[in-house]
Amino acid sequence: MKGMIFSMKNNNYEVRKNFPKNFYWGGAVAANQCEGAYLEDGKQMSTADIKARGFFGGIKRDAEYYPTHKAIDFYHSYVEDLKLLGDAGFNIFRTSINWTRIYPTGEEDMPNESGLKFYDNMFKECIKNGMTVMVTISHYETPLALVEKYGGWYNRKYIDFYMKFVKTIVERYKGIVSYWLPFNEIGNVAVTPICWDAAAIHPDSENLLQKMYQAAHNQFVASALATKLIRETDPNALVGGMIAYKTVYPHTCNPVDVVACENEKRKEYFFSDVQVRGYYPSYIWKFFNDNNITIEMERGDEEIIRCHTLDFISFSYYRSRVASSEYVEPGEIDMNTIEGISNPYLPKTNWGWSIDPDGLMLALMDLYDRYQKPLFVSENGLGTIDKVEADGSINDDYRIEYMKLHIQAMKRAVEQGVDLFGYTMWGPIDIVSNGTGQMSKRYGIIYVDLDDDGNGTGKRIKKKSYDWYRKVIQSNGDNLD
Repeated sequence: MKGMIFSMKNNNYEVRKNFPKNFYWGGAVAANQCEGAYLEDGKQMSTADIKARGFFGGIKRDAEYYPTHKAIDFYHSYVEDLKLLGDAGFNIFRTSINWTRIYPTGEEDMPNESGLKFYDNMFKECIKNGMTVMVTISHYETPLALVEKYGGWYNRKYIDFYMKFVKTIVERYKGIVSYWLPFNEIGNVAVTPICWDAAAIHPDSENLLQKMYQAAHNQFVASALATKLIRETDPNALVGGMIAYKTVYPHTCNPVDVVACENEKRKEYFFSDVQVRGYYPSYIWKFFNDNNITIEMERGDEEIIRCHTLDFISFSYYRSRVASSEYVEPGEIDMNTIEGISNPYLPKTNWGWSIDPDGLMLALMDLYDRYQKPLFVSENGLGTIDKVEADGSINDDYRIEYMKLHIQAMKRAVEQGVDLFGYTMWGPIDIVSNGTGQMSKRYGIIYVDLDDDGNGTGKRIKKKSYDWYRKVIQSNGDNLD
């Protein structure tokens, strides 16, 4: 209409400049990377307990040293450790529940009460220290006894074993755990060599691709059933997905590279598409056909997946990557090749991972535009080498800079209208690296005096980043100096 002026202000739209007042700030760990005590109080072996040196060190039953067996002994030090995190101002703590502490072999009729009591006490300490509890139900630790008897998650029997575990912990921790994540980085079920962690499938298995995507389907069903059970048991709790997100750029502006980039994105989207939209996207069927993959579904699977989608999306973000039509992934993947094509415009960590804060902003915008679901950054951090000075201080300015740039990237995404409600940095206290099995690849704002062979006092030391992150939290992300 002539003469009518529209403005966003008149439509009551206001650009958000800051994080919401109830924003969650905290940190995330995995039980198998921090707890240790791998055979105490009834616990038995999980798949994490036979990884010699991370997933590049191989899966061995007779290795000289297994880092996760001792880890940082969080099992015995959680009271002191959680107080340190509470003193830093954390208002949320994300951890996992070790399946084999609750059902040591996975087939028991009754849960292990000692394992449940450990988490009773640990969650009480979280709440005592002002932290909301977020739990990853399955974080790369499957009962080894199940794997030896039934193979990996491609066997549908796992759904029942998993749901018995879920029912036990959800009923036990109703009103205590506020946020549940059914699987950690669910897309890694179809990534070699991480499939051992995510799906309990040995990377050398025959018909590996078929097994990985069948495992993915079984986990989709299990996740949907877990979501249903959680909502029925504790209507106040929320259920989120957890994916590993890496922003992907085309190697060049050549259309064939752009197509390759889009195809790589779809491989990642598949997992969130199913869990958020509730159905298998049309594009995946061509991929299945091209790779002779047949998904075995039971009657009712599609309805279960459709009816029990997620409340929010959480994701890990560490780095971006580059896609090219000419790139061929090497047969032997190690820390030097996992990055793929190097991006010349980005700096790298000591372990060769690109540092790309803008990629996090793009990830947030991309996921929110695609799904319009609340987002949560559940893992982000810098794994690098820290040096203890002669006076006992650890001046990790490089970590402060990394976190500062990524928090600024989150703020820019919020300004773009993204609904982001929390951030848990990865490994707020140094833990064993899942990828390399090292302690020397440190992420924490709290140093743990242990080396790659488990030697050291285990003493905890606050790094310079500890006080910095506390000020960030106190200011709700405004003070990044």
